[in-house]
Amino acid sequence: MIQPGLIVLAGVLAISAAPAPEASESKGVAIDVYAGPRARAMVPVACPIPEPLRGRETLLLEDLDHHVHVPVQILPGEPPSVVWIVREPIPAGAKRRFHLRAIADQAVGAIPVRLFDDRKTLEIKVGDRSILRYREQVVESPEGIDPVYRRSGQIHPILTPSGRLVTDDFPPDHPHQHGLFFAWVNTTFEGHHVDFWNQKERTGRVLHASTLDRNEGPVFARFQVRLRHEDITASEDKPAPVLNEDWDVRAYPLENAFLIDFESRQSAAGDKPLKINKYHYGGFGLRGNRAWLDPAAKGNEPPDPSRSGESDFLTSEGKHRGDGNHTRPLWVDLSGRIEGKLAGVAVLDHPDNFRFPQPVRLHPNKPYFCFAPMVLEEFEIAPGRTYVSRYRLLVHDGPADAEAIDRAWHDYAEPPRIEVAE
Repeated sequence: MIQPGLIVLAGVLAISAAPAPEASESKGVAIDVYAGPRARAMVPVACPIPEPLRGRETLLLEDLDHHVHVPVQILPGEPPSVVWIVREPIPAGAKRRFHLRAIADQAVGAIPVRLFDDRKTLEIKVGDRSILRYREQVVESPEGIDPVYRRSGQIHPILTPSGRLVTDDFPPDHPHQHGLFFAWVNTTFEGHHVDFWNQKERTGRVLHASTLDRNEGPVFARFQVRLRHEDITASEDKPAPVLNEDWDVRAYPLENAFLIDFESRQSAAGDKPLKINKYHYGGFGLRGNRAWLDPAAKGNEPPDPSRSGESDFLTSEGKHRGDGNHTRPLWVDLSGRIEGKLAGVAVLDHPDNFRFPQPVRLHPNKPYFCFAPMVLEEFEIAPGRTYVSRYRLLVHDGPADAEAIDRAWHDYAEPPRIEVAE
C-alpha cells in the first residue's frame, strides 16, 4: 500500500501563497536554514520533526521571510523528517527562518508527485509528465535480441522535464546495458568467476526480488525495492544467492530539472563474501539514448559530430570523452541531441561513497558510463558488512551547464545546515 506524503497547500512547481486554514493549530517551532559559504536555491532539505509535532497528520510550513506557505512532506524513519524544497534564494552566509506547525486535516489536497504501481512497473510522475520507471517484472528481450538479455531491476526510461528520453534499454550494440542499473563484472564467488554485467556469459544475473515501500506527496515520490544478485554458473534453475541489494529512489521535480536520489545497499546473501576484482569497468551504470550512438565509430574511435550520435561527456574537471576515462571527478554529465534538441543527465558522486571520488569509465564511442571503484584495486563485500553507494541524478533539458551542476553537487555533498531555533 502506498504511504502518501503529508500534503499542505498543494503545488509542485510554485509556492502557494494562500492563507493558512483556520483550524485547531499548534504553536509550532521555528527552523533555521543556513546557506553556509554558498548561495542556495532550488535545493531539497530535510529536518527531523521536533518531538512536539511527531505523530501529527498534517503539517504547515511557512517561509517567514517571504510570508508564503511551502509544500512539505514527511519522510518516514526513526525519527521521521519533514522535507521541503528551498526555492527562494538564500545568499551565501545568510539564513532563512521557517515556521512549522500542525494543523487540521482538512488542509490536505491533491498529490502532485505520484507513484503508480501496476506490479510490472513503478512509475513516478508529476502531473501528466513521467520522470522515471522502475521494472519490477522481467522485461523480455525485443525481437531480434537473444532472450539471455531479459532483465528486471533497472530504471528505464528516465525523462527530462520536456519529455526527452535520456536512457536506453536493450540497445542493439550492447543489449546487456539497461538504463540505470548496478552490476559487477569481474568477481570471484566461492572460488570461481561470476560476471553479473555481461549476461551472455551466463554466470551471473541481477533481478528484482520485492517492493518494500512506496511514498508520494507534494515534494517527492519514493520507492524502496530489493534486488538479488545470483550465481547461475552451475544452474539457472537453481541459482546460488550472492548479494541482496536494497534501492531507495526518490524523485523531486524542480522548476527546470528533475532530481533523482539513488541509494544502493549491498550485503552478502549468505556466509560467503563476494570479491570484486580489479577491472576497468562495472558498478553503477547508466546507458544513454541510442540516438547518441555514432553507428560508424569502431573500437576506441571517438564519435564524429558530423554523423548521427552527437553526444559527449563532461566532468567536474572539465574533461570529455577523449580524456576523462578513469579520472576521478565529482560528477559526470552525458548529453546529446534528441530530435534536434540538447538534453542530458548528470550523475553526482556522494563524498561518503567508497573510494570517493570514484574512478569513472567513459566509453570511447558509446553513450554509457559507470562509477567503477575497482579500477583502483580489488575489494570484497563480506558477510556482516554493507556496501553503500549514493548518487544524485540531475536530469535536464539543454546543454550541460557546469556551473549549475557544480552548485547541485555542493547542495548534495554539503547540504545547508538545519537547526530548530530555541
